[in-house]
Amino acid sequence: MLKRKTSRYFQRFYSRLSNFDLNYVCSRENLEEIEQNITQRKGVGNIKLVCDLYDRYKLSNNGEKIDIENQLLSEILKIPNKTHPDVMKYSDGDPKKIKLIGEKKVFDFKPLEFQEITKRMNLVRTEQLGNYSGSKGYYLLGAMASLEKALVQYALKTLLTHNFELISVPDLIPKELVENCGLLTSGVRNQVFFLDKKLHKSALCLSGTSEMSLAGLFQNHVFEEAELPLKLAAVSRCYRAETSNLAEEKGLYRVHEFTKVEMFVIVTPEQSDSMLEYIRDIQEQHFSPLNLHMQVLDMPPYELGAPAYRKYDIEVWLPGRGTFGEISSCSNCTDYQSRRLGIKYRKNGEVKFVHTLNGTASAIPRLLIAITETGQMEKGIIEIPKVLHKYMYGQETIKKQTGIPQLKLIKSKK
Repeated sequence: MLKRKTSRYFQRFYSRLSNFDLNYVCSRENLEEIEQNITQRKGVGNIKLVCDLYDRYKLSNNGEKIDIENQLLSEILKIPNKTHPDVMKYSDGDPKKIKLIGEKKVFDFKPLEFQEITKRMNLVRTEQLGNYSGSKGYYLLGAMASLEKALVQYALKTLLTHNFELISVPDLIPKELVENCGLLTSGVRNQVFFLDKKLHKSALCLSGTSEMSLAGLFQNHVFEEAELPLKLAAVSRCYRAETSNLAEEKGLYRVHEFTKVEMFVIVTPEQSDSMLEYIRDIQEQHFSPLNLHMQVLDMPPYELGAPAYRKYDIEVWLPGRGTFGEISSCSNCTDYQSRRLGIKYRKNGEVKFVHTLNGTASAIPRLLIAITETGQMEKGIIEIPKVLHKYMYGQETIKKQTGIPQLKLIKSKK
């Protein structure tokens, strides 16, 4: 009985281990190349330890294997994706500017920052909310809340026009799914909110992006080649445990929860490079009618995180702050996530790993900042971009919110 259980145990472990390209990642011939990739990406993986563990694993007997197998898999999971050769050339660490979109708006007065505008107009509340939502929480009031919904509807219209399938996803997901999608769940760079395991009896997290739930839906699934590409979209609440004391990231710029419309695409390896350009083109077409000044950036290795092979960011000019701020990104993760989740496709009888990509259609808070600061007028009115009027029931401007009283700020009691 013990022998049969042990055999099944190794079969399950090796099945997962064999998802990885062991000939590449565990070969000492590639150690220097992988180590350089980890260093440039500011990753946490230890490729030398992976090679050492793999050598021990191959030479060990069954009893010894039990002692090292979990550690080997754990260390392999930390190794970041490969980096696109063009991106590896950005040795100075700066992103490459691909293009500029739109013109900077010229003001005949000094433009204000979002936080000051919305406080004066009673549209947003972000300060001293400890009694209600804690640090980095916020309330959107009146027309600002309507603008949030309008941006969601506008994004969905764009994606449905491009034949994306809409899926509603769960916000509570297992810790293992978060890790398999490439996010850390421990350490100083951890951005994940956990439920109390003692109370809930399982390692559940609040999802940081719908990409993870969409990827998890197809875990251990095998597609037929004709089913790909599969283009999916989701609207979800995103939860990030990140914090920042930077002045330019105050208010709504970096918060613990926000609404986002996300694209997630599953393709064959031959399709992934062109699909990334396709997603970026959708984003550019989608944001351009909002009359914002933007720059498109090809991001350097240290900005890729663990899963991305290549990533484009779109940054918008924020006139009140006098700086650019990121509103969108899109990434080609190649087979990084699919190997960890066992997502494959069948081609001519052979089963291979798919490639996955993701892209932001709308990250609402930062778009609210951009539209407010760009559309502000001297008399305390905000112009709404024309393309959003029909989603605002014909409303063309935002004025001071009077229907909801300006409540007294209350400090949280310990």
